[in-house]
Amino acid sequence: MKVLIAEDDVTTRRLLEILLSQWGYETEVTDDGKEAWHALQATDPPQMAIFDWMMPEMNGVELCHKIRESITPSLIYIILLTVKDRKEDIVSGLDAGANDYVIKPFEQEELRARLRVGERVVELQSALNDRVKELQKALSHIKTLQGILPICMHCHKIRDDQDVWQRLEKYIAEHSGVQFSHGLCPECRKKYYPDPNIS
Repeated sequence: MKVLIAEDDVTTRRLLEILLSQWGYETEVTDDGKEAWHALQATDPPQMAIFDWMMPEMNGVELCHKIRESITPSLIYIILLTVKDRKEDIVSGLDAGANDYVIKPFEQEELRARLRVGERVVELQSALNDRVKELQKALSHIKTLQGILPICMHCHKIRDDQDVWQRLEKYIAEHSGVQFSHGLCPECRKKYYPDPNIS
């Protein structure tokens, strides 16, 4: 899984890149919020990100706000990394749209555990999105009959929305995808084919 790193401190940025590579993540590295934002506009953007709070151009909180206000706001799991440790700061970061919060200097195993949580969330979200797309595709192929339909009491033709009368089976087929095969009910068989030898 690809993780975007946005960190302006060279040492921390390099450490994060090394650690994540060791843990099996593909990394994309930027040194400010503006570069990170551009990286997220790619065709196949990272699904997780670690943002430093204090960065030039656009800080981590501003970047979170911008991401969550975009067209697909929930498709990236964000971890904010910062020296800010007051409850107000944590609340502010989470309210901005971060999914998690790690305080510097960070423990490597804690960061790794939080990345694993993020990975599980992304996988579940991806599976859910795939399911929603499948359902939307299925619904797009379903036509429904609803409302009151005028039907002729003698020939049983249906009057459609364009005020055109058409055979019942044609109308139903067009609005439901049903295919008809023709047969004879017992009453019609008796009426139109009274000879009992006709099958």
